[in-house]
Amino acid sequence: MKKFFKIGCLGFIGLIVLGIIIGIATGGDDTETASTEVNTEETTETKTDTTKEIAEVKEEPKKAEKEEEPKEPEVPTEYKSALQKAESYAEIMSMSKQGIYDQLTSEAGEQFPEDAAQYAIDNVKWDWKENALKKAKSYTETMAMSKDAVYDQLISEAGEQFTPEEAQYAIDNLDK
Repeated sequence: MKKFFKIGCLGFIGLIVLGIIIGIATGGDDTETASTEVNTEETTETKTDTTKEIAEVKEEPKKAEKEEEPKEPEVPTEYKSALQKAESYAEIMSMSKQGIYDQLTSEAGEQFPEDAAQYAIDNVKWDWKENALKKAKSYTETMAMSKDAVYDQLISEAGEQFTPEEAQYAIDNLDK
């Protein structure tokens, strides 16, 4: 009878542990679902060990969450392509923001949708005043234009479409 009682106690402890595990697996947060009626050393040790295991399991997802960096919103491929084209036009052809936008959306140009072109313009990092200066130098060197004519060409809607501030910077720095 003593042997049966020992196996019965161990079996009961096993059932308690199994209940706790099932409670965790089904989303229960109560780790104290085990009966407190059995107050043997084995039960206390088993609860302590199980509680430690539960705490470790619950901490693992928190660690993984902390290690992951926040994801940036996914940018559509067409937007990325428009941005690459914008950077290319700014670098190679020294174009203005508005000139690049028009080229990106033009039916005779790149034919990007307006939202993709606007994304490109909003995200291209460029020194537009320096581009205006490069264009101004080009006009004075190749076409022998006066400063006033260069300024007009830089701000013209039919011309380069730089802002008046960018064009004035170019004129002010043309001889430097």
